[in-house]
Amino acid sequence: MLLEINPFGPEPRKIRRAVDALVAGEVIGYPTDTVYGLGCDMFNKKALNRLYQIKGMERTQMLAFVCRDMTEISKYAVMHDRVFKVLRKYLPGPYCFILEATHDVPRAVQGHRKTVGVRIPNHPVALALVEGLGHPIVSSTAARHGETPHIDARELDVEFPGLAMVLDCGPGGTDPTTVVDLTGQEPVIIRAGAGDTAPFEH
Repeated sequence: MLLEINPFGPEPRKIRRAVDALVAGEVIGYPTDTVYGLGCDMFNKKALNRLYQIKGMERTQMLAFVCRDMTEISKYAVMHDRVFKVLRKYLPGPYCFILEATHDVPRAVQGHRKTVGVRIPNHPVALALVEGLGHPIVSSTAARHGETPHIDARELDVEFPGLAMVLDCGPGGTDPTTVVDLTGQEPVIIRAGAGDTAPFEH
């Protein structure tokens, strides 16, 4: 189901419908500041399985946590001073940072290294969803592995059967987030995307 929503001032009634779907264990398509994403409730194991199934992903592929602010990130990721300074400078923005996971992260979404990818998108709809849900959304790029992300929200409805709804904000981007691993002494760029990688090259 396609639901048009205002990208600059999302209608609370429509956000509520999307949040209700997440609470019910559904997977939705939604916009971010980079590309459209597929998301579900991080604490619902059935929903996590559904997300992997709908996207056709291997269980080894990591999912990102979409958070509303730094306080929320600190609940699920270990925030050393060095890490905090980086996140404060580059979030909200088109980055996903891999950090050490805390004990509050469900085992189903921890990587084998007990890490977690966190991001704060600079997009009112994505932030309103997380605010409404009350905890992070687990998210993945709305594209099959190795393919370009879909720009048109209507394509998501066709490409990923099983989505409860797709929040349509008009054309999305084609460059996914830049993924940077901050778990070591030096940052490591895992994927170059929409964010500038220069600050993390050494």
